[in-house]
Amino acid sequence: MNVRDLLDALGDPAAAETFSAALHDPLLAIDVPDAASAAGLAMIVDPSRSVTDLRALPCVTVLVVPDPAVFAGAGHVPLILGDVLLTDDPDAPRPYVTPVDGSAGGLAALRTTAAANPLAAAALALLLRSAEGLDVPAGLVAESATYSTLQAGAEFTRWRATRPPRPADATGDRVRTERDGDVLRVTMTRAARRNALDATMRDALTEAFARAAADPTVALELHGDGPDFCAGGDLDEFGTRPDPAVGHLTRLTRSPARLLHGVARRATAHLHGACLGAGIELPAFAGRVVAAPDTSIGLPEVSLGLVPGAGGTVSLPRRIGRQRTAWLGLSGRRLDAEQALRWGLVDEVQGRIAST
Repeated sequence: MNVRDLLDALGDPAAAETFSAALHDPLLAIDVPDAASAAGLAMIVDPSRSVTDLRALPCVTVLVVPDPAVFAGAGHVPLILGDVLLTDDPDAPRPYVTPVDGSAGGLAALRTTAAANPLAAAALALLLRSAEGLDVPAGLVAESATYSTLQAGAEFTRWRATRPPRPADATGDRVRTERDGDVLRVTMTRAARRNALDATMRDALTEAFARAAADPTVALELHGDGPDFCAGGDLDEFGTRPDPAVGHLTRLTRSPARLLHGVARRATAHLHGACLGAGIELPAFAGRVVAAPDTSIGLPEVSLGLVPGAGGTVSLPRRIGRQRTAWLGLSGRRLDAEQALRWGLVDEVQGRIAST
């Protein structure tokens, strides 16, 4: 959609009916090819110009900006209005994303994800918008509430039906803690399941992080055994709690994310292999994140009809901004160690430190 048509549409008090993931297309793509279009978008933030606030539309909003220079002098307009900002400029700074296949290829990837799970896609965009500016505890509450809502939805129910859960695996320890002087080393030890985070591991991490929080003299190091740091939550446990409301309160009661945030200045996470879902959401809370060259990062939850539920909508935006977080969650694409370093999602790759 071009900016002029968008301005006309937003003049309708019922614009939310037209741009709603629940009723129509879950993704609104806005072309911003020149300075005149950029100036038109700036008018949207003027309440005297538009009846409907673009930021309130219940859909994913993507700005396609081939050259970010068109926004020179427009201030924070693109930051305010776009859930994802796509460009073809390889040197574009945060919050822009330059897909390897260009803005057209990136937009196609976003449309594919949104079409498959429109409610989850829109929920993620709305969550990231509304949580911007919240402190960590409030952000975790908002994320958990959204996650629980989607667990009761049709998209997650459809995914769960295609993947019946296997019997719970109650064997073996999930976490190893080792104290060496002033260092507390915490290692996930479920290598046979790629360190998939189940309730038992969550509780063990909560206990380990609480131990670090209780002793301000220790530095915390987080590791994962085996070829992968953590491939995300244990899919066999997804949706198996008594009801979403109980799950919501349980996530807030036993929250490794909250505790890790509390010791962030003393925490270093060491990533390698697959770091998916919880496998990047949790370590992103650490004050320092070191990645091996083979690190591969992704947020696959929308493909399950969910949003990140281990703190990712809180931790990642604090490192890379909400627009790049939305790209990871909505594109289905992975981020390698080099790109994560350039974005600031990790602080070091095998001895090379991110530029500031």
